[in-house]
Amino acid sequence: MRAAVCGAAALVAAPFLLIVLVAAGPDAPAADGLAETPTASARRDIPPDYLRWYLAAARTCPGLSWSVLAAIGKTESDHGRSTLPGVRSGENHAGAGGPMQFLAATWNAYGVDANDDGRADRYHPADAIHGAARYLCAHRAGKGGKRLERAIWHYNHSEVYVRRVLAQAAAYAQSAASGHGVLAVKAALRWLGTPYSWGGGGTRGPSYGIAHGARIKGFDCSGLTQYAWAQAGVPIDRVAADQYDDGPHIPRHQLQPGDLLFFAHNPANPATIHHVALYLGQGRMIHAPHTGDVVRIAPFAGDPYRQRQYAGATRPASRHTTDR
Repeated sequence: MRAAVCGAAALVAAPFLLIVLVAAGPDAPAADGLAETPTASARRDIPPDYLRWYLAAARTCPGLSWSVLAAIGKTESDHGRSTLPGVRSGENHAGAGGPMQFLAATWNAYGVDANDDGRADRYHPADAIHGAARYLCAHRAGKGGKRLERAIWHYNHSEVYVRRVLAQAAAYAQSAASGHGVLAVKAALRWLGTPYSWGGGGTRGPSYGIAHGARIKGFDCSGLTQYAWAQAGVPIDRVAADQYDDGPHIPRHQLQPGDLLFFAHNPANPATIHHVALYLGQGRMIHAPHTGDVVRIAPFAGDPYRQRQYAGATRPASRHTTDR
């Protein structure tokens, strides 16, 4: 077994409390890997062909939500319905053209022939939408969180634009709430107050750890998360850095209870991940922090230390793996 490496910085203790899991109930359907589905209003507003292209293009960039592409398409051209210059032909005053409003130079670098007609055409919606997915992915939008926000900012250098796109994306998307995630959270909550033990814990519950955890029966950070998701019927790896790849990466604005939150010395490098926690909702998480502490509920959204080290989130998905 490889020892899990977990965070060593103390968090302000949060009182034990009952958590209301508003995102999903225990009988909610399992996530399907797309993280979200179109709302009724999205289906009314987005032309069927455009919606199909948004969904297909998002799949070319793991972790990128179709709703972000749709929100950009809405903002740039109302899904191609705008009559402003540059949408169907020519360019606008800034030199942008097509339904996703690409500059010629940017299109030359990121254009895609999605409809297989032999040319990448920024005025064809399928090509333009796939080109937008390629551009956003190149700017790490699939990693979610601040990297998604930064990628949208690269698309249009405006913080107002970023907020507008994310708000529209949220309006278009309906969470495919994970019943598995709710079960994982409930399993972890049963062990509040259990001692932290370096290398301790696994699919069967708390255990004696290794090294300075050898005489302590409890959990380290990844032992707790592995246990919690095992109780939900989803096996994941034992080490925090390995758990990062145990499911699709989830943008921060789509977090649901049970999603795994990862923290790294260098957030841009998953190999430096040293801590993992379970998201509870409303900016909180449950985790096993460090030696001398216990499994507890703690702030996530408002903790500067965690925000600096936040490397992304994963929603575990069933696959073959066993205790290591």
